Amino acid sequence: MGPKRRRVKQTNSLEERLLERARQLRQQAAALSPGIEKEALLKLARQAEAGAGMTEWLRAPSLQSQT
Repeated sequence: MGPKRRRVKQTNSLEERLLERARQLRQQAAALSPGIEKEALLKLARQAEAGAGMTEWLRAPSLQSQT
């Protein structure tokens, strides 16, 4: 049998973790001069922010099943 999987109990919601990651990425990008690396960090920050907003969008009443 393979090694045991390490389990981590998250204390913050996924949305909070994604928004914190986006904030960190924007801080790193602010310290850089314009260029490819800065744009890549900003792109990752936008993706994290979009991911944080998706759960709210998925909970919208119009997307709930009609049972």
